[in-house]
Amino acid sequence: MNALMPAPRGVTCEAAVCGNVPGEFVTGRSASPVDRAVLYLHGGGYCMGSPASHRAITGDLAVRFGARVFAADYRLAPEAPFPAAVDDAVEAWRGLLSEGFVPGASVIAGDSAGGGLAVAATLCLREMGLPMPAALVLFSPWAEGCARAYLAGGRADDPLASPVLADLRGLPPTLIQAGTDELLLPDARHLHAAMTDAGVDAELQVYPGCWHAFQLHAGMLADADRALAAAGTFISARTPAAIVAT
Repeated sequence: MNALMPAPRGVTCEAAVCGNVPGEFVTGRSASPVDRAVLYLHGGGYCMGSPASHRAITGDLAVRFGARVFAADYRLAPEAPFPAAVDDAVEAWRGLLSEGFVPGASVIAGDSAGGGLAVAATLCLREMGLPMPAALVLFSPWAEGCARAYLAGGRADDPLASPVLADLRGLPPTLIQAGTDELLLPDARHLHAAMTDAGVDAELQVYPGCWHAFQLHAGMLADADRALAAAGTFISARTPAAIVAT
């Protein structure tokens, strides 16, 4: 169903590779200078989904933020279980930096499993001493116990599998969005509380009557448009010279 949601008009999607990770660059007509990017990690329970299935969100972010969005086609379970997806997310970020994108002007975003993956990848960047993004944007993040196929015998309490259990100190400013009518609302609330307790500048926005990853219905659902506009405002406030479409 996600794949049926169109990208905004004027958005181009071009197959690309960043850091040996395949994916696509999504660009709006008013793309910003090449130093600003969004690394987008799609949802799908670590077992399904692709850049093509999430163009409604990546296209909207490209337009609102005026950035180039790289949607990573990271490896999926069960063929590639944990931590393959985390490794790919880190490698894609490193690839963007090697192409000249500036970490202080770029963000990592994701929905559902991709939201949890965004946090896990940023934790890895912190531990590796690598530049972290200026901010994180998480739509309905899945941040607690993960699917059996993804873990493949690993521990569900591994901080990179369940980031809500990690030491979150030092992570960048984070926006978390969720709807009241979704099963993962507790994940969003727990992650927000854990980040706040760790001293992270974290904001939680809960949209009444909305379902899981409702942002995928941008262009058809008013709340989805409002949520993505809020995400654009959040990003622009935390990156230099950010552009938000009007």
